Amino acid sequence: MLAVHFDQPGGAENLYVKEVARPIPGPGEVLLKVAASALNRADLLQRQGGYPPPPGASSILGLEASGYVAELGPGCQGEWKTGDTAMALLPGGGQAQYVTVPEELLMPIPEGLTLLQAAAIPEAWLTAFQLLHLVGNVQAGDTVLIHAGSSGVGTAAIQLARLAGAIPLVTAGSPQKLQMAEKLGAAVGINYKEEDFCEAVLKFTQGAGVNLILDCIGSSYWEKNISCLAVDGRWILYGLMGGADVNGPLLSKLLSKRGSLIASLLRSRNKTYKQALVRAFTERALPHFSTEGPQRLLPVVDSVYPLAAIQEAHKYMEMNKNMGKIVLELPH
Repeated sequence: MLAVHFDQPGGAENLYVKEVARPIPGPGEVLLKVAASALNRADLLQRQGGYPPPPGASSILGLEASGYVAELGPGCQGEWKTGDTAMALLPGGGQAQYVTVPEELLMPIPEGLTLLQAAAIPEAWLTAFQLLHLVGNVQAGDTVLIHAGSSGVGTAAIQLARLAGAIPLVTAGSPQKLQMAEKLGAAVGINYKEEDFCEAVLKFTQGAGVNLILDCIGSSYWEKNISCLAVDGRWILYGLMGGADVNGPLLSKLLSKRGSLIASLLRSRNKTYKQALVRAFTERALPHFSTEGPQRLLPVVDSVYPLAAIQEAHKYMEMNKNMGKIVLELPH
């Protein structure tokens, strides 16, 4: 099969498509013939040598995929059969023509969505669902500040926050990105390049601050995050795009707010946790992708690249231009 490969960590120019052995499904696993995968920041970090796959996971890039069930491994107990369309959350291996998946981590593709749209769901939407519900315990009426509001996780979090009855506020770096975020349901969009997001948040919340912050930025935002966090608020850190080192009175400021700082990663979670997450998301969120009306959920696809253009796809993501997901189409 063909798969994305790099011989040594470094820039996007190190990526190429290579023929490798097709994986064989083990007990309880399904072999998925991949139609499409999608790009995540984790792929860029892994390519640079900064985010190795968890023990036992494929070293091939790709944390999500959509496609067709090609083969069932021994002992599969579920309802999947060969030829079914499905999408999957993966610890790696998605950017290849075939990938093996524990059967419990497969999800049906919502009616009305294409395989390309479906590839944009698993990693981003399960991350956003996990951050809001399993980690952040979001409640109806909560105000939620979502950084990188036009990213894959950001566009999912806006819609899932609305579905939960919460009020999403977003930061992004261009008028176009903010316009899209507001169209998806953001109550307010803040251009962090042009205004102080902390001041804008406090103005919107009449000085109270937000109950929940979804933060993929890290150290460069810590002071403003603390300043606009409500008393007893939850600040959830799931990325470090703005750095990892903090200098200053973070702990005393957090203590004065009785705030919670919770760090969360999805890729390294164990199979039992991921199964429970997939089950909860399938029951509570997936049906809303097929319904009409104000509660409808929609994966946002920015662009589609053929697998052979993997270098260009990585470079595009590194420029931070995408609004929604960058999808990779696999050769048939």
